[in-house]
Amino acid sequence: MTRSLRPGARRTLAVVAAAAPLALLVAGCTENVDPDDAAEGTRALSVTASDDGCEVSATDAPAGTLTFDVTNSGDEVTEFYLLDGDGLRIVGEVENIAPNTSAKLTVNAVEGDYQTACKPGMVGDGIRADFAVTTSDEEVEVSEDDQAVVDDALANYAAYVEDQAGQLLVKTEEFAALVQARDDDAARALYPEARVHWERIETVAESFGTLDPDMDLREADLEPDQEWTGWHRLEKELWPEDAVGYTPMTDAERTEYTEHLVGKTEELVALVAETEYTIDDLSNGSRGLLEEVATGKITGEEEAWSHTDLWDFQANVDGARVAYEGVRPLVESSDPDLATTLDDEFASLQALLDALREGDGFVSYDTVGDEQRGELSDAVNALSEPLSLLTAAVVS
Repeated sequence: MTRSLRPGARRTLAVVAAAAPLALLVAGCTENVDPDDAAEGTRALSVTASDDGCEVSATDAPAGTLTFDVTNSGDEVTEFYLLDGDGLRIVGEVENIAPNTSAKLTVNAVEGDYQTACKPGMVGDGIRADFAVTTSDEEVEVSEDDQAVVDDALANYAAYVEDQAGQLLVKTEEFAALVQARDDDAARALYPEARVHWERIETVAESFGTLDPDMDLREADLEPDQEWTGWHRLEKELWPEDAVGYTPMTDAERTEYTEHLVGKTEELVALVAETEYTIDDLSNGSRGLLEEVATGKITGEEEAWSHTDLWDFQANVDGARVAYEGVRPLVESSDPDLATTLDDEFASLQALLDALREGDGFVSYDTVGDEQRGELSDAVNALSEPLSLLTAAVVS
């Protein structure tokens, strides 16, 4: 990864197109699509974004060139996104829509499930709704230019990382306030939800020197005389039952450690905004996130007190899949059998994780027996092997 300042405050992905999960990404270029020439009818949609609403004129549209005309009727600057059905991968976005102004987003969308989202204040996960792209007679062209696919994949992934870092900051600030107020039940509930945003982009965060150990170091990995800060320091405070001889923090210490975590998260947000990626960053990052699962999550060492390892596990898989799907068109072109294998192995691993869901989250990992852990380990290994071939497939 290279870190260099981009011109302007933030980039706008005016026209980026992608397929539904595990299908072919469709590339588009701003220069080739005039929003004013977009098809009329259900392919031309209006969006009213307010401080507490995101009203889209339709909940579905036929496949092809879609134009979203976004008007900000609120008091805060906002953003509008079209997301893939999983709510993670960004298909297209338009940012910095000031109050009482409008902006257009044009995308070339294939049939599938999507989500729309407005982000008043340009923070958090936004006000979301399901959106469907249905079958149509219009042919959606697939770019044969590998460079166009690469450019779109890199732009999409940069936007994804920035979005996850921004959501992490919002939830970290909420978590810090709860810990400082000693609302420990609420803090424990938010802890795994906040950390998924970290885990989805963990391999990116690890590239920023000491930022990763400052934020995510486990007690078992401490070097002699090394100061222990970050998420797991606070995890032990919130789940002290298994920590023999543990001395709870004072109010001042809670404030110190939570403010440190928020400050480091702010650093992360600033750093990812200045980061540019290469295509092998995506392929190697996908593989690296699966290695995180294999080395820390399967064993239960990551969340030693909270036992929320499955949230982390899922988040690592999410991040690996998003990175892979960005480069999938290149893989399908160079090695279609590898693409099919990766699709199948991602689906198999996800099915095992889905079987361990409980409500909006997962069962406590200390209730998962050796047999199920073995099945998860086998599925991770089965996916890791073809992922090790990904970089060669996309840079050849």
